[in-house]
Amino acid sequence: MGLIQRTIEAKGIPTVGITLQKEVTEQVKPARALYLRYPFGHPLGEAFHVNQQRTILLEALKGLETIRNPGTILEPGYAWRRHRFD
Repeated sequence: MGLIQRTIEAKGIPTVGITLQKEVTEQVKPARALYLRYPFGHPLGEAFHVNQQRTILLEALKGLETIRNPGTILEPGYAWRRHRFD
């Protein structure tokens, strides 16, 4: 994620990544990221939950406008409702 984002950012195009592994994202240091505590395979939420997916996508896009410091990871705190995990 980090290398691709940095390459795109170097061309003047802002990017934001959606991550399910905060520890890895902290090491990679992308320009901007949105971290969700969701299971693998569900970076935009539950299948067929269009409103949930739209909300997550809009939150990520908002990061393009609001994140000022490179390496910032947004954590909106959305909860995965189907499964409980720690």
